[in-house]
Amino acid sequence: MSASPPPEIPPLLGGLFDDAAVFPPGSLPVEEAVPAHVAHTRGAHAGLVGAFVLAAGDIDRLTELTGDLAARSFDLSVTVSLPGVRDALAAAHRVPAVRLVGLEVSVPDGVAADRVVPALAEAIDDATGLTVYVEVPRDARREALLGALAGTPCLAKFRTGGVRADLYPDERELAAAVLAATRAGVAFKATAGLHHALRNTDPETGFEQHGFLNLLVATGAALQGAEAATVAELLSDRDGDRVAARVRALSPRVRDLFRSFGTCSVAEPALETAGLGLLPAAAIADLTEVSA
Repeated sequence: MSASPPPEIPPLLGGLFDDAAVFPPGSLPVEEAVPAHVAHTRGAHAGLVGAFVLAAGDIDRLTELTGDLAARSFDLSVTVSLPGVRDALAAAHRVPAVRLVGLEVSVPDGVAADRVVPALAEAIDDATGLTVYVEVPRDARREALLGALAGTPCLAKFRTGGVRADLYPDERELAAAVLAATRAGVAFKATAGLHHALRNTDPETGFEQHGFLNLLVATGAALQGAEAATVAELLSDRDGDRVAARVRALSPRVRDLFRSFGTCSVAEPALETAGLGLLPAAAIADLTEVSA
């Protein structure tokens, strides 16, 4: 008997969930996170799963943990500070199973926006198959850095949360960032804080958390020329039925701008998305429990 074909993942959601299980608040040990990621890429929900995200300092640990995998079969995105890019590339290339698909580069304080792209070009000799995201600082450099990224192969990365309340941009700040990226024609990924499909208040911390589906909808509105107030309102919407209906109405081209987001759980966002009727039941058949 032939195996059943994998469930069809809507193009709007394909590869949306980058696996950042080792980062807070999940903080899964890398020895557990790597096999869990491999299992995700082989599950019914595999079409949802993007790269495994790891800090540059931990790359060498992958040599043993991926030793039984085929060459270049483990898609990796590395978080690294701008001065460490060259060393991170060398470390990733030393691990046979790793296929380096992403760099997520933070910009140290004091580095001017117009120096970032030239520094990356100098450090990266061969960018074949590599997507470079530059984390956009939440300071006066934002507009200038997005302008510097426009027209280059480099994309943006927006931080949408963290372990403290002040690390969460409110809906007005995030709306302004999305609109600035849209107007500059710079695609982006998001990281941290997007623990749920919908805008919510975390019951343990009291933090106001953005929903990744809200961000999809807000990005679609920005592409349609919406004003800042409208984009912020969409980021604030907590009505699941209304947000789901807006997601269904989106064009897959929204993903040309909003590429992915890092999540410390693959199971949780998949289950929540399916609960809103946006994924077929078969896609979550092997997700019997929500990851921490």
